Amino acid sequence: MNQSRDKQCVFWICIVLAIASIIAFEQVRQFEFVSYDDGDYVTKNPYVRVGLTNKSITWAFTAAHASNWHPMTWLSHMLDCNLFGLKSGLHHLTNLLLHIANTLLLFVILKRMTGAVWPSAFVAAAFALHPLHVESVAWISQRKDVLSSVFWFLTMIAYLHYVRRPGLGRYLLTLLAFALGLMTKPMLVTVPFVLLLLDYWPLGRFHQTGKRPISYPAVWEKIPFFLLSAASSAVTLVAQQRGGSIGSAAVYPFGERVANALLSYTKYIGKMVWPFELTVFYPFPSVMPGWQVAGAFLLLAAISFGVIKGARQRPYAVVGWLWYLGTLVPVIGLVQVGSQAMADRYTYLPLIGLFMIAAWGISEFSARRRIKKVWLTASAGVLLSLLITTTWRQVGYWENSVALFSRALAVTTDNPVAHNNLGYTLSTQGKFEKAITHYLEALRLYPDSAVAHYNLGNALGNLDKPSQAIYHYLEVLRLNPKHTGAHNNLGNVLAKQGKLNDAVKHYSAALKIDPENPKTYKNFGAVLVRLGRLGEAIPLFRESLQNYPGYPDAHSDLGIALAIQGRMAEAIAHFRKALRLEPGHVNAAHALELALAARQ
Repeated sequence: MNQSRDKQCVFWICIVLAIASIIAFEQVRQFEFVSYDDGDYVTKNPYVRVGLTNKSITWAFTAAHASNWHPMTWLSHMLDCNLFGLKSGLHHLTNLLLHIANTLLLFVILKRMTGAVWPSAFVAAAFALHPLHVESVAWISQRKDVLSSVFWFLTMIAYLHYVRRPGLGRYLLTLLAFALGLMTKPMLVTVPFVLLLLDYWPLGRFHQTGKRPISYPAVWEKIPFFLLSAASSAVTLVAQQRGGSIGSAAVYPFGERVANALLSYTKYIGKMVWPFELTVFYPFPSVMPGWQVAGAFLLLAAISFGVIKGARQRPYAVVGWLWYLGTLVPVIGLVQVGSQAMADRYTYLPLIGLFMIAAWGISEFSARRRIKKVWLTASAGVLLSLLITTTWRQVGYWENSVALFSRALAVTTDNPVAHNNLGYTLSTQGKFEKAITHYLEALRLYPDSAVAHYNLGNALGNLDKPSQAIYHYLEVLRLNPKHTGAHNNLGNVLAKQGKLNDAVKHYSAALKIDPENPKTYKNFGAVLVRLGRLGEAIPLFRESLQNYPGYPDAHSDLGIALAIQGRMAEAIAHFRKALRLEPGHVNAAHALELALAARQ
């Protein structure tokens, strides 16, 4: 009877957790893609947009796009494009379903490991509904967060089965789940460390005898896990260095990175307790007062000393605290990736440690003080309602790019990334003058921003200011000589000015850097057509379509080249293909009309 009631209790807790998560996040089904990384990950990525094909799957496992190697993440986005096309709301719902799955897995894992239903439920509820976790769920590009966490929890479940019934098959299954997680997001390199913490509490594998505080088999069996972590770290560092994501020591001296790491550890705790003024991007501080850094260090040291000293009485506290400190290490900024000081998404898994301390601490305190369950239930209900309300409000800021970056500018100061991305969004809406205002502000705050120079060049090009556009493209190439987009767009501006041979040089340079870019092949081919070099142009158009079969402009331009050669049947087929892909394609429609008339 007790087992039956326990199963029913677990079932209804899972139902409540799922419903609460849906209430807090359901509005994402109406949200758009945002201009921050969603283009790289989905909307402008030709390999992802076409879905799961042999070529796209090969690319997922061989490319280090977006400064990362995470093939499972790419496959997930490709599958969404197969199923939903570019319907953003459905991509958002995938993230939400994965988040709900993570919540339920976390609850079940903690319940099975500890036998404590309500503390486990508290941790799962806080994980599901905390506003700091909105970024990981409401941002499509952070699919890697929610998906990698699924593999994190599957690793923990497989490990629990292995610990209770050791065997090679269960061990290899645990290792496989971990490997898949690393192929989704390399932040999971801390999993072996977390498994050792779980060995200490609640699994109790370090206390098998009174004389031996450490179970050496529990340590040795983690060696393959640590080797996988080391390999993943090496691959990630190479990918991020090639992508230019790692900040140089000149820009971010090591002392400043340590200071920011100490402050970030304490700020995350503060935002856990008071989750307001959250934003998509926190600029790296230009000044970090010494007293704040010293205070952060003393606070972290005092907490660490306290939990270690009381480890025997409260093992959950030392495990929770070390979980929090350890899992943040890859993203705390000692190796500076990007220009942010911290990020809400980085707390998705680390906060579980602090939630565990709170849950088991409250349970211990209430038992000691003999607090009635009705008061605990009422307090939990109030907290749950507050979390749902606050999270629902935070989710709303992710509705679209304008809302997201306007919010960032409202709650931060000197934020060049927010200005740049708001400018980019305004550009996509055709509001180029307003966009330029934000790009100029971004460059005032960060003059060496290649991204802002590039976007400003594009906006000026759209306003038919070629000389100014060229200046900013050249600035991009000064800062980043391997910027494919700058070479390509500079070629476009030069071609528009009639400087076709100069344009050819930049298209050639772009293809040397990125030999699979379909737009560059198409643009290069169009200039060669104008130069009368049809024999060279046609293979470029075909190469463009080989890389992106659904590219209507490439079909249209290839049709024009074929028509000039008198190959009307082939030309007409490509014009019609372009119109099937984009029914309102003006050039293809006009060319098709001329080709049909010429054939009569």
